[in-house]
Amino acid sequence: MTNNTNHKSYQFDSSGALLSTDLPLPRRSGKVRDVYDLGDELLIVSTDRISAFDFILPSGIPDKGRLLTSMSKFWFHLLDVRHHLISTDVPTKQLHAAAPELELSPLEGRVMVTKKAQVVPFECVVRGYLEGSGLREYQASGEICGNKLPPGLSQCDRLPQPIFTPATKAEEGHDENVTIGRMIADLGSERALDLRERSLQIYNAACEHAQSKGILIADTKFEFGMVGDDVTLIDEVLTPDSSRFWAADVYQPGKAQPSFDKQFVREWLSTCGWDKQSDPPELPAEIINKTRDKYREAYERISGDVF
Repeated sequence: MTNNTNHKSYQFDSSGALLSTDLPLPRRSGKVRDVYDLGDELLIVSTDRISAFDFILPSGIPDKGRLLTSMSKFWFHLLDVRHHLISTDVPTKQLHAAAPELELSPLEGRVMVTKKAQVVPFECVVRGYLEGSGLREYQASGEICGNKLPPGLSQCDRLPQPIFTPATKAEEGHDENVTIGRMIADLGSERALDLRERSLQIYNAACEHAQSKGILIADTKFEFGMVGDDVTLIDEVLTPDSSRFWAADVYQPGKAQPSFDKQFVREWLSTCGWDKQSDPPELPAEIINKTRDKYREAYERISGDVF
């Protein structure tokens, strides 16, 4: 359904999840975020969209966008790193200058006003544990993105030390894992090695904090951009959409771990009869609610705040 008073600006589903925004500014949209050009700055709106198996689903997860924004804000402020976040306040003046009658309440808690950056065309992925595409690559070759690993590791084992496994950024479909050599070829040695070092430092600092809250960060992906001559951490950071979070007290290597993300969604879609080729089905209310609860638990445990 759509919001009656703002049908041109916001689209909601029957659960109240915000599926899309259409503000009177230049826009581009990703799987979750709508990004608007404010002139000298960007306005990033985190919707409640959720994707799985390379499809954006017709059902949203209420509050997901607000939880992602709150999580990123927490990490940007905690980490000692140059980042793009300016404010999480709704830019009322700029928006009302473009559309005086625009209702702004749907944006509360889900926006980041950021610096503009020239985006580095690589995902900077750090893995501390063996899972996902890294596990599949290790099982096939004994290494991940050129990082040779000891033989005999099992699913979800902790690695001897965190490894940097970059990926190319795909507009559609899956990102492609590549070696640091590919980054060096594209960006130059100094820039590529600097990004690797920054990524590992941020990951290690985040792991130290998360572990103090009973959370393991299995892996995560960072994005960087250039703001002038400065390397800057951009996009979201260390959220359940960009990271695998596991509860330390139930961690058992050798099998898949319960995670604080869209695991319930993926599992239901894998067993509901959907062929993963046609348009995906609506999610049941139980799956929506369980997923929202997991995102909220991740935020509250890591930040120490009540959402």
